[in-house]
Amino acid sequence: MARLLCFSDVHSNHRAARALVQRAPDADIVVGAGDFCDMRRGLDRTIGVLSEIDTPTVLVPGNAESTDELRTACANWEATHVLHGSGATVSGISFYGIGGGIPVTPFGAWSWDVTEAQAAELLADCPDDAVLVAHSPPNNCVDQDSSGRHLGSTSIRDAIQRTTPRLVVCGHIHSSWEQTGTIGTTTVLNAGPEGVVWEV
Repeated sequence: MARLLCFSDVHSNHRAARALVQRAPDADIVVGAGDFCDMRRGLDRTIGVLSEIDTPTVLVPGNAESTDELRTACANWEATHVLHGSGATVSGISFYGIGGGIPVTPFGAWSWDVTEAQAAELLADCPDDAVLVAHSPPNNCVDQDSSGRHLGSTSIRDAIQRTTPRLVVCGHIHSSWEQTGTIGTTTVLNAGPEGVVWEV
């Protein structure tokens, strides 16, 4: 069993980031499911706070920052693995990650989005029984906005049904923070910025 500290959508909230740093030593792995900054601004400062974490850490970009921006910001954070259409084995556990807003958001040019077709390609290599870290939730699971609309990704849902991850960690839809759902036998956690501990 490994103890994961899962979070998402810090959005430049340095109080929340510092609280995660304080909790990280009690976890075996830290998992961040994107949106570390706001509208592509403030990423370096937020990662500067989070990079005090020495615990092995898996991150995916949200739609508030791109993969390249996140990898550049994390260049000197030795504990971290930045994933997007890629995987890593951390402390003996297989992780696979996909970032960005999926499907494409209505937020305009600042939002770093991925189409469903692109997401399907990026998820093609996702292995069975991994921990899937996705910024966007799967369709019809922890993906309801404040008006009750389901805004999640069909490509992510298809990948979950195909590969049966041991856990899915996501964020993006703020009104579903800290909620869990299931697809088949897989638990899906919309983590939120306060952080949720989960054992796998």
